[in-house]
Amino acid sequence: MAVETFSSAQVVDLVPRQSNRRSHAVFVALQKEIVLGVLKPDQVLTELDLAERFNCSQGTVREALLQLSEEGLVNRQPHRGTRVAPCRSHDARALLQIRREVECGYLSRVLERTDDALLARLRELLDGMRNAARDNDEYRLSVHDRAFHLTLFETADLALVTPILARCLIHNHRFKILNSKPNRALVETAERHLPIIAALEQRDEGGLHQVLSHHIATIVDLGPDLTLGEGSAR
Repeated sequence: MAVETFSSAQVVDLVPRQSNRRSHAVFVALQKEIVLGVLKPDQVLTELDLAERFNCSQGTVREALLQLSEEGLVNRQPHRGTRVAPCRSHDARALLQIRREVECGYLSRVLERTDDALLARLRELLDGMRNAARDNDEYRLSVHDRAFHLTLFETADLALVTPILARCLIHNHRFKILNSKPNRALVETAERHLPIIAALEQRDEGGLHQVLSHHIATIVDLGPDLTLGEGSAR
């Protein structure tokens, strides 16, 4: 079965690429299935089966699995194979706290570098979220959502910290999707980004900190509240 069946060109191109296009497409297809729960936590993945499924070499699959391992979405162990990573509430809560510290801790640097090009890019990503919500495509919405927050943070010019935020984002999204109730509020999820853009336009650091912190800490679609019991080791 062709990789393109699993990942549209638009989504493949939006996810940052660290490998050749074929292995990147396999990586995005598997990332999507892990985030949406099609591939279950602790499910075994074999290179041979995946190579047959995607009609590619085991080397291509291996490269994709290494990228997934770098994101923490799979666990690869010598002589024990590859398993989909668990998705646990205490991990998600810790990552949420790290994410909030990272995103909200350097807003003065973000505002110093905010310009019309950044605002235009954020509006473009918001439109991508709206289109995905209209199409009921939760994974595509999550890709645009992650790109929105990474684009905003990258403005602070802290390149060594960006991969930390990227990992927090994908695991927060995965936990939210796997634990949310049916009929998720995708439109509301997209529109929640409007106050962030408005605070940026006003160059209001206090307002931006407030709306961004609230945005990160709350779940709009009646999923699990990761803010409960912060600091506890549940």
